[in-house]
Amino acid sequence: MTKPEKFEPEKENLESFKSRFVIDEVIDSYAGQLEELFLIRNPKYRFDKNYKEEFEKFLKEHLAGKEMKDAGSWFYFPWNKFLVHYLSDEMHQELRTARNRNLITKAEQEKFYNFIIGVAGLSVGSHAALTIAMMGGGKTMKLADPDEISGSNLNRIRYDFTEVGKGKCELAWRKILQMNPYAEIIDYPGGITEQNIIEFLAGPPKLEVLVEECDNLEMKIRLRVEAKRLGIPVVMATDNGDNVIIDIERYDLDPNLKIFNGIVGDLTVKEFKNFPPQELSKLASKIAGPEMTAPRMLDSLLEVGKTLYSWPQLGDAATLAGVSLSYVVKRLALGEKIKSGKLEVNLDSVFDPDYFSESAKNERDEKRRDFKDKLGL
Repeated sequence: MTKPEKFEPEKENLESFKSRFVIDEVIDSYAGQLEELFLIRNPKYRFDKNYKEEFEKFLKEHLAGKEMKDAGSWFYFPWNKFLVHYLSDEMHQELRTARNRNLITKAEQEKFYNFIIGVAGLSVGSHAALTIAMMGGGKTMKLADPDEISGSNLNRIRYDFTEVGKGKCELAWRKILQMNPYAEIIDYPGGITEQNIIEFLAGPPKLEVLVEECDNLEMKIRLRVEAKRLGIPVVMATDNGDNVIIDIERYDLDPNLKIFNGIVGDLTVKEFKNFPPQELSKLASKIAGPEMTAPRMLDSLLEVGKTLYSWPQLGDAATLAGVSLSYVVKRLALGEKIKSGKLEVNLDSVFDPDYFSESAKNERDEKRRDFKDKLGL
């Protein structure tokens, strides 16, 4: 993929740099960024607007005799032909994460920023990648997905119809680099394969967490087998109606942990390859967790290939998955305690006043028993 071009003043002047590109728009809010950063560093002026003299002193010190256009960094983005003026790396991160304080301390922010994250699968995974980047995490991130955006993706992914047909990996990569052009995004637009799986996980650089959101069941297994061998924790979110099921596998803490937290036993890739086709839906359902799956989701899964082309997914659940995955990744980055296993983030249990009623519980249990009977689980 074509990377952003950074202006290097030691090699040429800005006008020469500009002349090498077709530029549709120049975005230069540098002065405003500096003023905002000044106010962030001087919160006493939150309710006192008499800071002109102090700001002028800050500005003079920052520019050190240079013109405003020669301060900071300029980046040209070839995909939209934008030329954008950014603060320096350190100042840019300080500005864009300022409202994280003190929910995330400065020391914690540095840990989160330097945590090396891999995201395999960029439908639901795109929500995780973009949210992590938005929060100031994962300066170094590996992104992998071989697929393109389709029209039916747009009910749950934050793109629009002008981006249909573009690669999922490319779009996520672009969004993150425009957010933070100093990020180090390593892209795998062909997805994860047998040939690159070790490189993706072990690097260099080696991942410190894998967010696994692949559709391919064999690759889900392969990634876990190798992550376990390498001691890399794996987190996965599964859409569940309006809710989300989160799987957390701490291979960094327990090298003997079975893949999928033991749900599929000691299943190997070789054994999976010999699975009869009619058993694959059972395996996928077992991994998803029928004991937690919403009744309408269970009904829908039985209709795939009959009245439904594919399993249904909602935008609120995909967004919630991104939030949940980002929360888990942040806690892992900060070395905080976190539950492992298969966990549910259930909005219905919070907002539906009848969710815990005996009749509602019995209805869910009956639907889940019926689903498992029909699949022979």
